[in-house]
Amino acid sequence: MQSKDTCDLILWLQEIIIATVDNPSNAVEWALAEMVNNPNVMKKAVDELDVVVGKERLVEESDIQNLTYLKACIREAFRIHPYHPFNPPHVAISDTIIAGYLIPKDSHVMLSRIGLGRNPRVWVNPLEFRPERHLNNATSTMVLAEPELRFVSFGAGRRGCPLPCHLALQLQ
Repeated sequence: MQSKDTCDLILWLQEIIIATVDNPSNAVEWALAEMVNNPNVMKKAVDELDVVVGKERLVEESDIQNLTYLKACIREAFRIHPYHPFNPPHVAISDTIIAGYLIPKDSHVMLSRIGLGRNPRVWVNPLEFRPERHLNNATSTMVLAEPELRFVSFGAGRRGCPLPCHLALQLQ
């Protein structure tokens, strides 16, 4: 029989493998697909690239911090098209009440990332690709994580993105 620490380590490593294989490339693919279908969004992103990078060279890592609109496009892609439909399951360690609902101890809890990101009570026109909704307080340090947990891209708390996801670090 394996110890709890060994089981936790195995689960943590599984999360790393699952989370790091597809999510960065899928986010970029979905952002591009949405921009192709929204020419005004594509134009704004291209204009930002032209201003920040110019037309004479390729994008460099140091440019990414100044590509606020492009980061908003990726955030919006994560919101509408999460790389995985559910967070890894968790077990309630005690009876808990969340939003008036009792979650009994030992209940298995799964969070629907799709349900969060497309919730019409949280998002106006939730299926519409609108990167501007992420630019209210935009700064060059805008991050992909959602501090208000209106959607989940890399997880949150101690169970959040277990490795410093290369894409996430570059886009912050």
